[in-house]
Amino acid sequence: MPAKVMVALPREAEGATLHIGERAFNVTNLSKVFFAEANLTKRDLLQYYLDVAPLLLPHVKDRAMVMKRYPHGAAGEFFFMKRTPAGAPAWLHTCRIEHDSGNIIDFPVVDDTAALLWIINLGCIDLNQWYARCDDVQRPDYLHFDLDPVKDGAGGGTPFDVVREAALVVKEALDDLHMPAYAKTSGSNGIHVYVPIVRGPVQHDVWRFAKAFAYAAAAKRPDILTAEYKIAKRPKGRVLVDYNQNAWGRTLASVYSVRPTPRATVSTPVTWDEIANGITVGDFRVDNVRQRLARTGDLWRPLLVGRTKRVDLAPLM
Repeated sequence: MPAKVMVALPREAEGATLHIGERAFNVTNLSKVFFAEANLTKRDLLQYYLDVAPLLLPHVKDRAMVMKRYPHGAAGEFFFMKRTPAGAPAWLHTCRIEHDSGNIIDFPVVDDTAALLWIINLGCIDLNQWYARCDDVQRPDYLHFDLDPVKDGAGGGTPFDVVREAALVVKEALDDLHMPAYAKTSGSNGIHVYVPIVRGPVQHDVWRFAKAFAYAAAAKRPDILTAEYKIAKRPKGRVLVDYNQNAWGRTLASVYSVRPTPRATVSTPVTWDEIANGITVGDFRVDNVRQRLARTGDLWRPLLVGRTKRVDLAPLM
């Protein structure tokens, strides 16, 4: 990760016009508190994304971005927005996707630093990109599993040490299929596991494979795993192997995304040894992730197209 920041946001001004390359755009409300417990402002959020942009952008470029906007900060109400808003800069690239309803939506695409900061300035805290690239939105180039602790109905749920164990069980099941697996903290309360795949099968077929895998893994370790999607039927004390995020149009928070949590936790790539040795979601935050990335670089670089051998799902279907 580059040690030098390309642009430093003004420390005192409430707003500014940023010039990145040939692109200019305004950032506003810089002193607004976005994370009260962590004492972080919108300025701090923008600066974080500016600093990690070199590692983040390759993972989200060429993909439609679903905006989740928090105009009043992490503790405030949020709303989703898919369509690129009126008044977007002419240089912002978009991804046109036709839905089954016949509705055509032009999603924004975050393919450079200017686009990234423009999106964050709208009040987005995390980034939620499509799993298929814009040149073929029906065919993903990875599948993934959201390992989500089952809630107990009383404000608690499955402890994170069980989530870590569940992640190792899922990795072992993927190892049995000779599938490379990469993990990151969700930044919320779970772990995300991704597998790079050859782009070929359509989204529904990838979803069907993920569902079959999730149920098979849960059958081997029903003491800690479940693939039951109906909330009322999920056994307590388990971890949901959520395959349904592979369905068409679903999204998860991207790698290096800040999450709307009190401590401004970050969805961060981790090694399998770190999972085995007891990391927690709270270990990775806006205030310390940049130092970690300076040491580790991008642990998820192999997931980028062309960086590693990808799994061909077709023979397994």
